[in-house]
Amino acid sequence: MSEAIPDSWRSALEPALATPEARRLGGWLRAEEERGKQIFPPRGERLAALAMTPLEQVRVVILGQDPYHGPGQAHGLAFSVRDGVRLPPSLLNIYKEIESDLGVRPPASGNLERWAQQGVLLLNNTLTVESGQAGSHAGRGWDAITDACVSAVVEQGLPTVFILWGSHAQKKAGRVRGLGAGAHHLIIKSPHPSPLSAHRGFFGSKPFSQANAFLERNGRSIIEW
Repeated sequence: MSEAIPDSWRSALEPALATPEARRLGGWLRAEEERGKQIFPPRGERLAALAMTPLEQVRVVILGQDPYHGPGQAHGLAFSVRDGVRLPPSLLNIYKEIESDLGVRPPASGNLERWAQQGVLLLNNTLTVESGQAGSHAGRGWDAITDACVSAVVEQGLPTVFILWGSHAQKKAGRVRGLGAGAHHLIIKSPHPSPLSAHRGFFGSKPFSQANAFLERNGRSIIEW
């Protein structure tokens, strides 16, 4: 892997990154780029979620599936786009749920760096994607690395909220010890905010107020969503 591992995550990730699977992933990504494939996010931004949210500061983990696959969208934070980029449909639905859940009007920008800086780890299950090809890098080796990220958060022992939207994210639930609001961690599950599934239970799930109530009960600062 050519990405620099942020210091706070280094000891947690080095074993996963030293495996043959990780080396094959790195070689495959280089080969794809050399063949002219456009991969998002670009090099230098693929571990942005880890760089922006140090391990010891994580209070909430939001798991996505893979990065946005349109030009100029993905920048290393799950569900986020840079300032000035049109809101993707899933993020638009997330903002609708924030307004319904908390009664606050979300900003016009889809840049979620403000969440990451408060301790919200915006982690995709797969950290790269080919332009225009959703899910194209699934099964290529990222799972072991993002599994290690989730395990590192769990093993800190700090009460943490895991927001798992959709079946891909929910596969990682087994790595989180203690299910339910009365346990050490809180797992919030619902359908994905995609327009294909949001009306099947994402809308009305109130993940943001649930997360803040849990953090407050456990003596941790709430998130300004």
